[in-house]
This record gives sequence, C-alpha cells and structure tokens, in this order.
Amino acid sequence: MIQDPMMVTGVLLACLFVAFWLGKRPGWGKHVPVLVLCYFIPMALSNTGVLPVESPVYGFIKKWFLPASLVLMTLSIDIPAILRLGPKVLILFFTATFGVVVGGPLAYALLYKLLPMSLHHDLWKGFAALTGSWIGGGANFVAVGQSFKAPSEIMAVIVVADVAVANLWMTLLLYFASREAEVDRAAGVDRRALEELRKKMERFQKENTRPASLSDLLAILLVGMGATAICTWVGQRLPDVGTLINGFTWVVLLVSTVGILLSFTPARRLESAGASTVGSVFLYLLVSTIGASGDFRKILETPMVFLVVLVWMVFQASAVLLVRKWIKAPIFYAAVGSMANIGGAASGPVMASAFHPSLAPVGVLLAILGYALGTYLGILNGAVFSWIHGVLS
Repeated sequence: MIQDPMMVTGVLLACLFVAFWLGKRPGWGKHVPVLVLCYFIPMALSNTGVLPVESPVYGFIKKWFLPASLVLMTLSIDIPAILRLGPKVLILFFTATFGVVVGGPLAYALLYKLLPMSLHHDLWKGFAALTGSWIGGGANFVAVGQSFKAPSEIMAVIVVADVAVANLWMTLLLYFASREAEVDRAAGVDRRALEELRKKMERFQKENTRPASLSDLLAILLVGMGATAICTWVGQRLPDVGTLINGFTWVVLLVSTVGILLSFTPARRLESAGASTVGSVFLYLLVSTIGASGDFRKILETPMVFLVVLVWMVFQASAVLLVRKWIKAPIFYAAVGSMANIGGAASGPVMASAFHPSLAPVGVLLAILGYALGTYLGILNGAVFSWIHGVLS
C-alpha cells in the first residue's frame, strides 16, 4: 500500500514510537522487550502488505545510519574509569566475553546436524550477529549481521531466541541479587572492596549532565555523519579480505575504531548532551527496516535454533560462575559482568542497580566496553562459524 520512501520512513518512525510506548506499559514492558517490538511491528505491516518488503530507503538507512550509530554509541567509552573498577570485575566481564566467543561455535558444531538444512547456508551469519549482540548490544548485532549480509528472516529468528534465552539467565541472576550477601558468605567472599566500589559509584552519579543545545545536536550529527562519510570513502578503497571482510565490513570496523579514538578527545563530552541517544535513534530505525524486510513464516520453521542458543548460554554462564568461585569474587561482579555482555546497555545497568542503585554506572561502563569489542569479535566469530559450516556441510 505504501511505496513512497518518505512515507515509508514516516511509518517506520511511527512503528518505533508505538514500540517504545508499549515498552513503557506495565503489561507489555515486563514481558516483551522493545527490541522485539521494533522488529515485529514493521514485520507485521510488511507481511500484510502495508509496507514494502523492499524499498530504497532501507538501503539508505543501512549505509548511513548504522555506521553513524556505532560512532555515537562508542564515543562515551571511558577506558581509564573501567580499569579503575578493579581486576575481578574485569576478569569476570572478559570471562563472559570468552564464554560467548567460544561457546557459540561449540554449540553450533555440536548441534549442526539438527538444524534445518534449508537455512544452513545463512544461519551461521545470524549466529555471528548474535556474538556481536552478546558481547556488545543491538548496534553490534545489526552491524555484524549486515556485514555478513544475513537475511532478515534469519536475524528475526535470532532476535527471538536471544530474548528468550537471555531472559532466563537474567531471571536467575536477579534471584542471586536478592540473596547476594548469603551467596557471597557461602563462597567465602570478602565484600569490603564491593562496599568501597559502591561509595565510588555514588560519587560518580553526581557528575552533572546538561540539556542539549542546538550547537550540541549539530555537533553530534557532524561527528556521526561526518565520520561515516569519511570511513565509507576509505572503506570503498580498501581491498576485500577473503569472502568475509568487504567494503561495508571495512566501514563498520573503521567507524568503531574512530568512535573509540574520539572517546579520548574532547568530543567525548557530546555524550552528556545525548550523543548515544541520537545513535540509538539511528540504530532502532535500522532495526525497523530489517523487520520490515523479514518473512514471519521462516521464524516458525526453526525451533532448533533455540536449542543452539540455549546450549551457548549454558556454556557462558558456567564459565562465569566457575571463574567467580575460583577467584572468590562477589556475585555482583559475575552478574554485572555477564549481563553487560549478554544484555548490553539495556540490561547491564538494570542488573547492577538490582544489587544497589548506585552501582548502575558499573553496568553502563562495562556495557560500553562491550560495544567497543562486539563488532570486532562478532566478525572474528563469523569467520569461525563460516569455517565450521564449510567443514560440516
């Protein structure tokens, strides 16, 4: 029914508005994550003929808004502050990262023969994208998936499996949070360092933010779109590396690197004016285009994907809990380190604040670190998944 690119864009923005409005409703927000709504509302409209499955605006949003979102969402990373959190929380964060990177290929290899043969050619691309998501977040998920040209229906299946399995793990961690002192005493953990961290984070929360001015917003757009334009020009002139790293993958890697480098400059101050919020707008608009391009029927044909993702999560969770017991770290460190990977900026702060409201910035800092790593490790794991597919097919 709707074909004009500007009208399509308007409908996609309306879908996002409805998704976030529903996400704030008690009956919806607790049970249906916003990311799922951002995928499936546009998918419902395209599968019923309201929106087109293909449109020039989808390609435009992917080419320009995805790289810009990566720049703006990594702009605020504070590596010195993360290092000051202490070794144990970082050990558990990187243990969770290791569990994701290694657990995914192991689960895929173990259950490869049970997966639908019709999807084998593309399913590994979705698992590569999930690596990016489980280390970073939605931006990394989309960036890795688009780098490998993962089909929309595969991405939709992975999103559903991701949400279902990640919520199971988060429920268990919230149970630990309600009994943290008891759990730590049973493991013989010294909690003095954690109490000191709480005091540090309370001081951290007092750091002032400021309302965004017109010049701030213009600077945010200049950094995001300007870096995208430069990195696109450079990426188009770099050679392909095999079949995995092509022109767009170079762009994704370059803009992620630019965002990290800018975090060491005064440009980082743009975060206090809402740089990551603008980046999130770009990201969710892209997510809506992926949903609009998907075929809902494919989702019902892949129940074994859930089993792969569940085994993957068991590996990651086991690694985190075993290392936590070995180094005698507070359960808080294990919970926030894991969820900063698995849930990114959405779940990391929520998990941290479940232990104490003043600890929410710990989840934010670790989630931002995950954003910086997710794209690189997602692309790396994509090469491993592709190799496994080639060996077992």
